[in-house]
Amino acid sequence: MSERRPFLLYTAMAFGYAFLYLPIASVVLFSFNESRSVSLWKGFSLQWYGRLFENQAVIDAALLSLLIAAMASTLAVVIGTMAALALSRFGRFRGRGLLSLMSSAPLVMPDVMLGISALFLFITLQQLVGWPQGRGIDTITIAHVTLCVCYVTVVVRSRLVQTDHSLEEAAMDLGARPWKVFFLVTLPLIWPALLAGWLLAFTLSLDDVVIASFTSGPGSSTLPVLILSKVRFGVTPEINALATIIIVAVCLGISLAGWMLHRGNRQAGA
Repeated sequence: MSERRPFLLYTAMAFGYAFLYLPIASVVLFSFNESRSVSLWKGFSLQWYGRLFENQAVIDAALLSLLIAAMASTLAVVIGTMAALALSRFGRFRGRGLLSLMSSAPLVMPDVMLGISALFLFITLQQLVGWPQGRGIDTITIAHVTLCVCYVTVVVRSRLVQTDHSLEEAAMDLGARPWKVFFLVTLPLIWPALLAGWLLAFTLSLDDVVIASFTSGPGSSTLPVLILSKVRFGVTPEINALATIIIVAVCLGISLAGWMLHRGNRQAGA
């Protein structure tokens, strides 16, 4: 009986990994297909990668998505770090419960609700103060910051709870001002969490299609929105090539982040 358990365990693991990663492997494989068909293999070719880089609409959408993701993740790290510090270092204060609720609500709120609420907000602001003039990069960035702040707050707050608060107290006892303590003591201790939060926020922003579809306008379509519009008319090998590039970039980013976090944890433990 005990010998069957490892076999069943490995079988279940193999089935689970196959269910998750075989579709991704098929996308990568058929991006090198010579035929335009996404289900019939006719030989190896790199022509779809060449056509992808000749498609100016895809390139513009990719650059726009990267720019929005970089800005949204950076702003989310700044705001989320301040919220995490307030919740983990300032004890009990008036409004703490409201801040905790607001910083965690988007975690469980459907993206479509966030998108609709952001759309109504921007329409109301345009009627009241004349801003924004239409929807574009600024409205998408603000909406993505709202989504990403809560994730950054959770990540940074968990790191702050684990760090030794006595180091900060010792620095203040020696005469260091709070801002100097933050930059010279707290920040080096929590930088792996800041990096993890930034990468998580960057991925969420880059991957979002629901909120971006509500807050984007003509000429400001992000890459996921553009891909969705193309997929509606059928998947093409160009989309497979684009997906392969994204998969490779994500794998490299995750590997680099994991190595940096592991290195940071070893240095902190030492």
